[in-house]
Amino acid sequence: LKEFTMRLLRTLTLLLSFVAPMAMAESLYQVEVIFFRQAGEVIPASQLAPEDWAVGSQSIAAGSERGTALNNEAAKLIPANGYQVLLHQAWAQPLGASPIKVALTAGNQAFGHYPIEGTLTLNVDPTINLQANLWINQFDPQGLVTGSELLKQSIRLQAGKLTYIDHGSLGLLIRVNPL
Repeated sequence: LKEFTMRLLRTLTLLLSFVAPMAMAESLYQVEVIFFRQAGEVIPASQLAPEDWAVGSQSIAAGSERGTALNNEAAKLIPANGYQVLLHQAWAQPLGASPIKVALTAGNQAFGHYPIEGTLTLNVDPTINLQANLWINQFDPQGLVTGSELLKQSIRLQAGKLTYIDHGSLGLLIRVNPL
């Protein structure tokens, strides 16, 4: 009986060693963001957007784009109400304990920069952690960046809950839903 119990415990331990990593594995989430300008004085960044703004990031994978669900919220962010939507995008991505950095862009590229560019870094541990670095760039006639505004924020999110990030003249609405 003692030998049987020991074998059973070894077998259970072995099974748990296979199951535990699967429990910690990445799960698929839908991420949706609305990046916008708010009425008020523009607050320029102390430095221009760096040349390596997207280092260590990945682009949103082809085929992972999703239809936006926050359309009613975006419809309220109109110039008549003192807002301008700069980027509204939704996509699916796996999230786990290891941070994943995604590059976002809007507009035409000039010398490695976009009018709207930045990264979102997300991971789950067990809450969702977000680090946002989003720039609005101004260009001269030759296409060189002459000024930038920066939304830089780190925050914890609740899955499925719409979160508003206020950053002076810029704002971000984000919702991360498990799929």
